[in-house]
Amino acid sequence: LLRVADIPALSKITKEHGVKLVVDNTFTPMILSPYKLGADIVVYSMTKFINGKNDVVAGAICADTEFINAISDVNDGTAMLLGPVLDPLRSSNILKNLHTLHIRMIQHSKNAMYLAERFKALGLKFNYPGMSEHPDYKLFNSMRNEDFGYGGMIAIDMETPERAAALMEEMQRRGVGYHAVSLGYFKTLFSNSGKSTSSEVPEDVQKEMGMSPGLVRFSVGLDHDIENTFQVIKSCLEDLKLL
Repeated sequence: LLRVADIPALSKITKEHGVKLVVDNTFTPMILSPYKLGADIVVYSMTKFINGKNDVVAGAICADTEFINAISDVNDGTAMLLGPVLDPLRSSNILKNLHTLHIRMIQHSKNAMYLAERFKALGLKFNYPGMSEHPDYKLFNSMRNEDFGYGGMIAIDMETPERAAALMEEMQRRGVGYHAVSLGYFKTLFSNSGKSTSSEVPEDVQKEMGMSPGLVRFSVGLDHDIENTFQVIKSCLEDLKLL
């Protein structure tokens, strides 16, 4: 997975049909600017990269003034009536962390690219949109803000859930990061998508989507010594005879 949507092309289609284009940019803050590419509404899980610490549950809806005023209208606005209004403490925490987002995204991307290149040398089956062999590499380059890299998300294919689970357990035991379904944390996180975030998707649909049952999603952290991180991952793979 980790495919890249053609936002300008989607924008053209939605405008032709008079509907709004909503883009979830949780994976790529700073890297992509969907509103500038033609999206009408951009949403984020601020729990992830934007906050960077996974210690709040929050989201953001970004759009033009007319739309935001409509959903926050005191009489009939959806946001006002349903109550998704963040409290002051968590708002201030996110605001403080927002000031380092640009620095963090550069480091997430740098570390992810390093691991991708080393995974390629090992012969692992993986997906990372920053590699030239990725099917959406040219598309991503045409849309991204160059200073911030290609993002901190990598997917590797361990073929079966059992192999994926064994690798994740060993990586957590050796301190690579945490077996967790979130992302955008300063530590590396990994999960088996088919058994966690996408577990509600029927197996036949997962197969049709191209989601391997052994897919391990990495949210690469801010490690200073990413070579050491790679060596530990490699050691886990070797000791488990997964290479």
